[in-house]
Amino acid sequence: MATLWSRWLPSILLVIVPNCFAPAPPAVPSPPQCYIPCGEKDYCADIHCSLNPRPDPELNTTYSLHWAQANSTEEHVLYGTTFFWIIDRENFNRGELHVWVQAKDEHGSAKSKNASFDTNNINKLPPPKLSSVSHQESLEISWTFSCDEHQLPFGDCDVRYRTEADIVWTESENVLNLGYAVESPQASTLYKFQVRCSCEKGLKSDWSEIHPVRSKEEAPEGELDVWRDCGTSQKSCDCVVTWKELPKAQARGDIQGYEVRLSYNGDPVQRNLSTAVACEKKICHFNSSLRNVSSVSVSAYNTCGATSASYLALPTPGCDWVKNSQRKHTSEPALHLEMNEENLTVSWEPPSQGSDHLKEHVVEYKQAGCPPGQGLDWIKVKKGLRTGIIEGAFKKYTAYQVSLFTVSNSNKVHHLSSVIGYSFQGPPPSVPSFKVTSIAATHVILFWESIPLHRQRGEILYYQLIVESGADRQNVFNVSVLPQQKNQTFKLPGLSPGQDYEVRIRAVTPAGPGTNEMAKFKTKHHEHIEHIIPVVFGIFFLALTGICICFAFYGASRGENKTWCLGVSLTKVPDARNSQIFRHMKHQMNDSFPWICIPLHEPHPKISLLEVVEVQPWASVEKISNTDRSTKLAPKSGCSRADCRDDQREEAGPEESHRYGREEYSQMVDSDEERDGEEEDRADGWSSSEEEWSASGYEKHFMPTALEVQEV
Repeated sequence: MATLWSRWLPSILLVIVPNCFAPAPPAVPSPPQCYIPCGEKDYCADIHCSLNPRPDPELNTTYSLHWAQANSTEEHVLYGTTFFWIIDRENFNRGELHVWVQAKDEHGSAKSKNASFDTNNINKLPPPKLSSVSHQESLEISWTFSCDEHQLPFGDCDVRYRTEADIVWTESENVLNLGYAVESPQASTLYKFQVRCSCEKGLKSDWSEIHPVRSKEEAPEGELDVWRDCGTSQKSCDCVVTWKELPKAQARGDIQGYEVRLSYNGDPVQRNLSTAVACEKKICHFNSSLRNVSSVSVSAYNTCGATSASYLALPTPGCDWVKNSQRKHTSEPALHLEMNEENLTVSWEPPSQGSDHLKEHVVEYKQAGCPPGQGLDWIKVKKGLRTGIIEGAFKKYTAYQVSLFTVSNSNKVHHLSSVIGYSFQGPPPSVPSFKVTSIAATHVILFWESIPLHRQRGEILYYQLIVESGADRQNVFNVSVLPQQKNQTFKLPGLSPGQDYEVRIRAVTPAGPGTNEMAKFKTKHHEHIEHIIPVVFGIFFLALTGICICFAFYGASRGENKTWCLGVSLTKVPDARNSQIFRHMKHQMNDSFPWICIPLHEPHPKISLLEVVEVQPWASVEKISNTDRSTKLAPKSGCSRADCRDDQREEAGPEESHRYGREEYSQMVDSDEERDGEEEDRADGWSSSEEEWSASGYEKHFMPTALEVQEV
């Protein structure tokens, strides 16, 4: 059996498979619809037939119209490339007629069902002509239609109408008169009417042309939906008043304009605006700042009246009212968004503490970068509901700021929360500006401008910095985004001194990274060099100062009272309290280099600087007689050497005191030191006559003599 079945199976498939995949004949067409038009040109003569609905044209398929008289085998055929045929009057007789359509192609043919009718009952008269009358309480239309020319009684009519905003027609059938009325129509609303009629015998005429009728205008009713447009800043000083146009049913006529009243601390200011200036795409706005405005009211008017005023109370005048309101509602939860290109769904949790004064919530979206009155829409959600749905056409890669507000029973507005949403996100563009502002040895400061909100194309998660130095070294830094901050800086650490670097920056959204911006720089050499330079200059200055001091001591040891250091002439006079310096120097003069600075054992040696007094050439020391000098400098009997000097100072006049400078130095004389000096002078064999060689009183008291220097 298995062998027999395996032999028959291929033969069966060869018969069945070709029949399964064989091309099918054309579809069966619908029965034709035929009538005899009775117009001015076609006076109830020829039969017009057509296919309704018309089939889709198929390749190599032809359609033909066939008819035959009842009780007759003779068949007539009409061919054509369209789905409309005309049977001439001479090709048929009055009475019952059978008509059908046949479709044929290379794979076969198909025939429709027969359409059988009496040729005396398929007359179709032209459609009626309409006229209308509008009243305050109703809207009436009338038309003309006559069967007298065909010697037939009047049949009935069908009427249908709709408003301009409606899509579906409202129909009334079998109207037995030539008029129709719509009771209580919408005020100032455009209605569209169509009518078709028939005689007692025959078909209904075609629908008449649409006849428009506008109802009577009345005063608008209701209130405007008033709001304010603050852009994305949410500051009251940036806000403008905005409102939605009234629906046609409430406008009840053509709105001529709007009346806006602004209250400045109780002083109202009224402005009238035309619709052409104020409105665009069903959103109107008054382009004036709300700074220092406490309340706003708006009403719409037409030729018959105006709506009730819609009030919007604003917080305390100023620009920081939103921040204050946010502080009051810090416990409010974040918004949850579901956004696509067709609609926006916003939901939020109920507040932790309910408000008895809450009237409603307002959900608003504002397209980033749009001017006032554009890219804005809002809905008002009743108290107790926590979800709002806004329908619209939301663009791809476009930022929308979605905000939630509360409105109290006194119409005061409080901002609760805002969040940025996108219907579809993409990679962001490059940053507008990127540069290096400060360069050090191991770090630099980078600066860039944040991508504006209206150009971001997606929510920026962070800015990514890619740092490269050479072919193998690369570091990546992710910098968090600060909301609404225009400029950003970043300190790039861990760099090497004197190294070339290349840094690239790009923004990253959920769709991926954006375009790179690049900057190149070279770090400075090590920072210690900057500190070494002033230290070196300081050491050099101290060394130079030390050299000057050394030369000063050297000049003093030679009996000179002047030295030059750094171009400054100084007269060096040893202080009397430091006279022990010479005593120490005397024991150290055996050094072969007396001009080298020798460390002194005295803890704090001091050098007094005297004023340089220019001596004229003729005022030489030789002009002073030795006799006068001896007389003035001769010690008195019975007094010490120091006492004698004091007496001499008292005897000298003011000029002598100033000449030798003894008035100032007398206060610094150390008597003990002077007595020690006298004892040493006697021990060394110095006489008073040797001291008095061309030396002043000051020099004899303080300065070493030439013999002392030579002895050393």
